Parts: sequence; structure tokens; C-alpha cells
Amino acid sequence: MKKATTFSIILTTLFYLLCGCMGYAAFGNNAPGNLLTGFGFYNPFWLIDIANVAIVVHLVGAYQVLSQPIFAFVEKKAAQAWPDSPFINKDYKLSISSSRLYNINLFRLFWRSLFVCFTTTIAMLIPFFNDIVGIIGALQFWPLTVYFPIQMYIVQKKIPQWSVKWICVQTMSVGCLLVSLAAAVGSISGVMLDLKVYKPFKTMY
Repeated sequence: MKKATTFSIILTTLFYLLCGCMGYAAFGNNAPGNLLTGFGFYNPFWLIDIANVAIVVHLVGAYQVLSQPIFAFVEKKAAQAWPDSPFINKDYKLSISSSRLYNINLFRLFWRSLFVCFTTTIAMLIPFFNDIVGIIGALQFWPLTVYFPIQMYIVQKKIPQWSVKWICVQTMSVGCLLVSLAAAVGSISGVMLDLKVYKPFKTMY
């Protein structure tokens, strides 16, 4: 698991750096958010199709991972608030094939479908996807990816305060915090510029 995680992080970082650094070096501030179609041409079609399939696979998996804690939290609170409600707590048996039965909960089906419809509508309503993702990424990057793992590492390894290793990891944490703040400022600035030409449900490149 450790080898797979290390390999995936290195590979992902390499691709992000290639897209970010080379895109900016080639086009500066005019680099589009979508490097494949942001220039107004859509050839070769097979390359665009492969990229779109990869995005769908990535987002479907990521959406499930990020949504499950929200689903679990809401469903737990609803069950605690209305313990006698059959709509919330009762499971119904559904036979799709002769060999297998599925448990269907009406509240779970209704609430999760409503959540997906709501988030999809919000995503279509806000066309400046890149800047919104930039803000969210900047807000979650430092605390979840840097600060908490570093603090857990310090506690686990019992690193003494003000030692060389402690100073190094804390310096890295502060540096990543500054990068996150700069990214957040840049993304907010991008959103403010996008709002000047904002049209609901219209894709912007």
C-alpha cells in the first residue's frame, strides 16, 4: 500500500507540474483551464474523448469518496431525530433478479438523489469551474494534506520541539500555508473577473 501510494503521488505530482508549469511557460496568464479544448479546436477527436472518459472515471470515484461522509452524517442524524419513522429507517426488499435481493431505503434513495441533483445544478449554474475548484483546493490543501499529517507525524515519532527535524517540517508547513493563501487569492481574483461576464448555465473557457 505504501509503495502504491508513493508511486501514485509521484506520478500525479509530475503530471500536475507538467500541465501547470509548461502551460504557464507557453501561454502565461492566457493559459486555458482546459488545455485540450481551450484553444477553440477539438482535434484529434480520439484524444479529447480519452481525456473526457478519464475525467468521468476520476470524478465519479472522487464524488463517491467525498459524498459518503455527508450521506452517513445526514442519515445518522435523521435516524436519531425520527427513530420510529418507517420512511427513514425501514428497508424494503427489491428483487431485480431471481437469485438476489436488494435492500432499498426510501429516505436514502430520495435524499441522495436530491443531493446529486442539487450539486449538479449548482455545478451547471456556476460555469467558472477552474476558479471554484482552485478556491476549494486552496482551502483544503494545507489543513488536510500538510498540517494534520505533519502534526500526527510529530506526535507519532515524538520529535522534540525546536529540534532540527521539527523546525524543518514546520518550515515546510508554513511554506505550504503561504502557497495555499496565494492560490486562494488568485482563485478569488479569477472568480471576480469571471463574474463580470457571467452567464448562468454557459460554459466558460
